[in-house]
Amino acid sequence: MLSSIGVPGLILILVIALVIFGPSKLPEIGKAAGQTLSEFKKSAKDMTGDLASDVKEVKQAFKDDHQSSGK
Repeated sequence: MLSSIGVPGLILILVIALVIFGPSKLPEIGKAAGQTLSEFKKSAKDMTGDLASDVKEVKQAFKDDHQSSGK
């Protein structure tokens, strides 16, 4: 994703952010953005983990049902 922006584009974005927000607000904005990204990754990982465990339960129930009906 960032590879398509390139270094000159990234520098331009940082300069514009510096002009708009000023040097005192940039660390706060960066910290908030980092925390938001971290929380998003954590919730996405939890969601995929829950989905994977649900799929395993359904597969096991189907397998148990299939084995019991075959006997």
